[in-house]
Amino acid sequence: MRRGLLVWRPFEELERIRREFDRLMEEFIAKEEPARRHFAPALDVYETDSEVVVKAELPGVKKEDVEVLIRDNSLIIRGEKKEEKEEKTETYHRVERVYGKFERVVALPAEVKLEGVKAEFKDGVLEIRLPKEKTSREAKIEIQ
Repeated sequence: MRRGLLVWRPFEELERIRREFDRLMEEFIAKEEPARRHFAPALDVYETDSEVVVKAELPGVKKEDVEVLIRDNSLIIRGEKKEEKEEKTETYHRVERVYGKFERVVALPAEVKLEGVKAEFKDGVLEIRLPKEKTSREAKIEIQ
């Protein structure tokens, strides 16, 4: 009687483990209490020669439910994504959208001027343009 050798395929095994992990995570997230999850808008922060630009994705949030502050060289975006209430009796199979209050604090990469800051809300994206402070931190020191 001859026994065959089993071929170990490590990448297939890793893929199987990844699929199992994904399945477990999906079950865990589906069972998670909605109160534990929170809404945090995705941000892009970049700077040009003259300004710092922050873009925040706020789908489903109304302009009047958003507040923008600048404090201690940080930009604060806070607000609330309100849940849509319908009186229909429906059977939900999956609930992934998250609602509630949010706050994002962004440390600004450069000193900015408070006057001249512009914020625009369009198509669910909040764009904030903050002009950079033009003060020079460089000085030539004469050696004696």
